[in-house]
Amino acid sequence: MPETNTADTASSTTTEPTTADGTSPTDDLVTTQHTLTTPDGALDYTAETGRIVLRKEVLTDGTFEGHKPKAEVFVTAYTLDGADPATRPVTFAFNGGPGSSSIWLHMGVLGPRRTVSGDVDAPEPPPYRLADNPETLLRDSDLVFIDPVSTGYSRAVEGEKPTEHHGFTPDVESVGEVIRLWTSRNGRWLSPKFVAGESYGTLRAAALAAHLQDRHGLYLNGLLLISSVLDMGTIRFSEGNDLPYALYVPTYAAIAHYHGRHGDRPLDEVLAEAEEFAARDLPWALRQGARLSADERADIVSRLARLTGLSESYVDRVNLRIEHVRYFTELLRDRGLVTGRMDGRFTTWEPDGGREHFSDDASISRIIGAYSATFNHYVRHELGYANDLPYEVLSLDVNRNWSYSDFEGRSVSAVDDLGKAMRANPHLRLHVALGHYDGATPYYAAEHVLAQIRIPDELRSNVETAYYPAGHMMYVHEPSRRQQAADLAAFVRTSANR
Repeated sequence: MPETNTADTASSTTTEPTTADGTSPTDDLVTTQHTLTTPDGALDYTAETGRIVLRKEVLTDGTFEGHKPKAEVFVTAYTLDGADPATRPVTFAFNGGPGSSSIWLHMGVLGPRRTVSGDVDAPEPPPYRLADNPETLLRDSDLVFIDPVSTGYSRAVEGEKPTEHHGFTPDVESVGEVIRLWTSRNGRWLSPKFVAGESYGTLRAAALAAHLQDRHGLYLNGLLLISSVLDMGTIRFSEGNDLPYALYVPTYAAIAHYHGRHGDRPLDEVLAEAEEFAARDLPWALRQGARLSADERADIVSRLARLTGLSESYVDRVNLRIEHVRYFTELLRDRGLVTGRMDGRFTTWEPDGGREHFSDDASISRIIGAYSATFNHYVRHELGYANDLPYEVLSLDVNRNWSYSDFEGRSVSAVDDLGKAMRANPHLRLHVALGHYDGATPYYAAEHVLAQIRIPDELRSNVETAYYPAGHMMYVHEPSRRQQAADLAAFVRTSANR
């Protein structure tokens, strides 16, 4: 276990207006010192943990009235002792949801300590365990984990509405402000800078690349997009939008393969067939609708059923359009099981065999207890930070009520933002990590979106992809975790030294 020494609490020196009870919110950062043993030797580092106060400039009738506190955002920052800030990279990381804390990337793959959650065949029993993470990205980059407002310990301040922070644009602005503040306060404007996001966090990361450039002139070296979704139209099943029905087929085929529905065929062979079908014949058939002849429809039904592992009768009844949660519920119905959405390798028992949508996603419920228990212990007993608020690992209320008002009448997408950022900053590189069994953000949908980014051909080499035999949080699969850690480190080293 790393050595932990709790130091004094740090606070902001900015003069702030008071809240209703006469007090002024201040930063409550706690600093601790640690040592981690890695294959390269001892890693001495400093952890700074706590909440920083975000403020907004207030103008009333054109008169400046000061900087009003609006939110307290929880961050955990790790910096290597004795490093040169001019050459030492820093990576700002968060998860998605929206409504998720940064706990998954923090304790799953990037941080110096990690949660031992087990995997599909051997889930870890409570009370769970922490372990050192000698593969941590801290070996190659300082790390700053950010919990957006209403996740983790982050909250709106007294007198502010939390919902004002629960939307695409205010979220980008508040996370961007955390990045600006940390960069300025720690003298890191000349450091190589990266942003890492997972799931909805990849949409946030792409938008942030453009926002940081436009608002602050802060240019990034790279984006680490883990389980990427840059255009929500590729994964949202809605009337009139047939795109997801095709883009999900390779993932369905991968999950069917994992559960034995493709016999001894190699996975690569199955995926190649599914991708070709999803690229050409299925989209054509969906567009044809009633114009398909009986023979043409029978052929599409047969091929789609074979690839996905479903019955021809089911595929025909749903009119060739297989919605994802219905798929996870249907595939193993004959065994009394449902597969996970976040990771199709996981299964659990379904108590109601007639349900259309499963009652539990085992790929979340089997691991969230381990992450919650270990982080709540870690933050208090090793990082020295105490707070009586519940640590919001994943807020479904935030997720359900998230505002996409900026995108009324069109798809929620950061593709144009990303293209703009890359054209203005031709040194910006992308690393896109994808899991073959990820049923939340399917890999083939991500490939489709990457091909739509409007950048010149000479910038296409700035985009790299990595694939893992796991799901959304591919790092719960131990071989994938080790490989992903190496891939992310190599990307940061290469992108920082260009």
